[in-house]
Amino acid sequence: MSSKIKVASPLVILHGDEMAQVAFERILDTFVTSPLDIDLVEIDLSAENRLITNGQSVIDAIEALKQHGVGIKNAGMTVNRAQLGEMLAKYPEVDGATLHPLATKSPNGAIRKGIGGNITREDIQFRNLQVKTPEWVGRDIVVDTMEQGGIKDSFNALSTATGVIKLMFVGASGDPRELHRREVSKGDPWLLASNDLANVKAWAHRFFQRAIDERRDVYLGLKDTVIAGYDGVMRATIERIFETDYREQFEALGLSYHYELIDAQAARIVANPPERALWGVPDNTTGRKLYKLVEQLKQHGIPSRKAHVSLSRMSAGGGDQYGSYNMPAEEDGILKIVVDGEEKHARHVKKGDPILLMSNDRRAIKDWVGQVFRDASRKGKEVYFGLKREYMDYDDVFSDVITEVRIELAKADTPPPSFMIMRPSSQLIKMITDPPRNALYPAQNLDGDIFSDISAALGGSLATASSIIESQSGTMLFEAPHGTAHDLYLAYQESGGKKAHFNSSALIYAVANALETLGERDHNQALIDYSTRLKAALIDTVADGVITGDLKGKTTHPESETLVDMQGFIDAVGKRLNAD
Repeated sequence: MSSKIKVASPLVILHGDEMAQVAFERILDTFVTSPLDIDLVEIDLSAENRLITNGQSVIDAIEALKQHGVGIKNAGMTVNRAQLGEMLAKYPEVDGATLHPLATKSPNGAIRKGIGGNITREDIQFRNLQVKTPEWVGRDIVVDTMEQGGIKDSFNALSTATGVIKLMFVGASGDPRELHRREVSKGDPWLLASNDLANVKAWAHRFFQRAIDERRDVYLGLKDTVIAGYDGVMRATIERIFETDYREQFEALGLSYHYELIDAQAARIVANPPERALWGVPDNTTGRKLYKLVEQLKQHGIPSRKAHVSLSRMSAGGGDQYGSYNMPAEEDGILKIVVDGEEKHARHVKKGDPILLMSNDRRAIKDWVGQVFRDASRKGKEVYFGLKREYMDYDDVFSDVITEVRIELAKADTPPPSFMIMRPSSQLIKMITDPPRNALYPAQNLDGDIFSDISAALGGSLATASSIIESQSGTMLFEAPHGTAHDLYLAYQESGGKKAHFNSSALIYAVANALETLGERDHNQALIDYSTRLKAALIDTVADGVITGDLKGKTTHPESETLVDMQGFIDAVGKRLNAD
């Protein structure tokens, strides 16, 4: 007779890439298939398989999650242009010109939109982690951003009726051409932004020349993987200028240039900043937030974190930059926004100028706000929303929805938690420099992505947090907030599999969360008990000082730490689990 715990409902497993996938396979073997009698619905969401299947694997993942209700997603690569070229060379039978966007873009947004899910990211309740934050007071770091263009100079409005938004372009031919259309409902916010490539070039020259004049290393941050037709255009333009006009000067002066995705760059700013640098954030809405944060850090520093942080990220509506139409203009001309035959806005663009059109779903916003209040009430949290209401109709609709949900809850004798609405920059500063003991910080998609990585970096590691995607229909997807650990994977490959350095805490916790949810839905007390013991074993293992290299020196008793590799840590958690 089998001693395995019988699980009635299947669990959806979405596989990923690189070092995270190596860890995931061992975790599933150790903590899922060995001790449990469970059916796994496994889908390969690796970058390679998304390309080969022309995005069908992403559609399959969405359908599997809708059908079965509970899943675990591993981290996957978002390929840049160079990586896409390498994969297309590897698979010559794949026609790059006819690829579906799901074949090359990050699957995360599509999955969240497909299941209608929003994200909650919380610190795992480790008892003995104390991150030593860098000394920030007086640190010589400057954030430089563009003054014009982008969302700051956007045209944004609320839809007055249900209908279709069309993005039209009139070029040299004089004939209007439809670039994009999307359906909107009454009350949905929408926004059109563009950037003048000439302004981007001028900013790049000023930025690099300032670095030379002030003898500063430079860091550039954009989101070119997800917003390739907007941020990607700016990155390519800026880096061409660097290569052509400034690289030799930088090398002669011993200065360095670094590029990372903006969320990773933002995390580096707070957790591992250089002594002196010039930080370039061309997107002015993000740039101003980080500028204000850095100026606060120079004055007050980063206090020791005494509270675990929770963030809720609005993504289900497909809104903001992640759900946008983004593309460079093919020629000089005029952009027009037409809503049900009525022209709402027009602006000139020149060839190559990046264009962005985005909207959000008011119903999805309401679902998200309701979810935020429910979670905060259940866990006794204060809520701090970040909205740019002064000149953004796009953000003001969130404020209206918050009031609407609050009134509905009060009528239902369910008082909402204590909450405040502040600017996103103030929300970020509060989260870092003046955090209350038990707070939830709701943010829109891109802000939530950036804020999450900042918070995780200050919490110890991206691997010391949990990520939960919950839909209004009840679909639950659990994942780790970290990426695929590309550098660690290269070392793993070069060592022939001997150097397996990776913190698997977040993946183990995601597995435990998913199993707990299955247990609750199936009324399976044995599975609930097992998932509870798995979480305890993970937390107790770290409490015993058994840690991976990324947490070295970050425990309350660094002299008692025992460093182990990836497999050593998984084995230690397994031993602790079986001993309980």
